[in-house]
Amino acid sequence: MNIIFVSIPISLILLGIGVAIFFWAVRSGQFDDLDTPAYSILMDEEDKPRQVRQRTTDASESGGADDASDTRETTDRQEHDGS
Repeated sequence: MNIIFVSIPISLILLGIGVAIFFWAVRSGQFDDLDTPAYSILMDEEDKPRQVRQRTTDASESGGADDASDTRETTDRQEHDGS
């Protein structure tokens, strides 16, 4: 019988926390658009062309190495072959 005096306040506290989290989710816009995320998996995305990145290093950082090592071009490789 004494356990009911402990379990009722604990359940009311948990209920209050749950209601507060629900109202926070509603105010922050979690339930604004429920359909678009479900359809986004079905939409095809256009593959963007891979860009060439250039990275330059200072002569002081590379220890005074020659000019050929100052500029390096790296490209991103595709993870799979596409057509």
